[in-house]
Amino acid sequence: MTVIPPDDLLHMYASGIFPMAEGRDGPIALYSPDPRTILDPARLHISHSLAKTVRSRHFEIRISTMFERVMRECAAREDTWISEEIIQSYLALHERGFAHSVEAWLGDTLAGGLYGVAIAGAFFGESMFFTRRDASKVALVTLCSRMTERGMPLLDVQYTTPHLRGFGAFEVSRTEYLRRLDEALRLPVSFL
Repeated sequence: MTVIPPDDLLHMYASGIFPMAEGRDGPIALYSPDPRTILDPARLHISHSLAKTVRSRHFEIRISTMFERVMRECAAREDTWISEEIIQSYLALHERGFAHSVEAWLGDTLAGGLYGVAIAGAFFGESMFFTRRDASKVALVTLCSRMTERGMPLLDVQYTTPHLRGFGAFEVSRTEYLRRLDEALRLPVSFL
């Protein structure tokens, strides 16, 4: 099994590149899409019903208490790019303090969450999952609130989906993305 060393992963992200496996058992390929989809965490669009769910505090939010489990839940679908090599690579990055999960809990049940990589003012969202309605959405709202509080302006979500577009995700050219990334990486801020 090939594990991407943490320093290599950090260099990739700082260069606008991210890895994905070609299927559960396929080789790892590197991507830098043009256009790139991002979110401005301070301008996240939240529906009235989701805002009500967030205010109800139905879910307890935890940060990085079950990082590996969140990754494995994200990978537990028929069509996935999260191979065992990807999991082990991000676990090593998590141990270095750069990969994090935002988890939505209902009592002792992990109901949903997301994981990604945080470097200075940028968070690179990798994947999300849910087993209960709105759990991953509440995790995303919490992520954006945390980023805004800490002065992190760039949430990279890689590709556009209707789900992310509903939150206000938008596309920028690779040139514009790299400009924003460079600015975010210069900020003296951190996710934790």
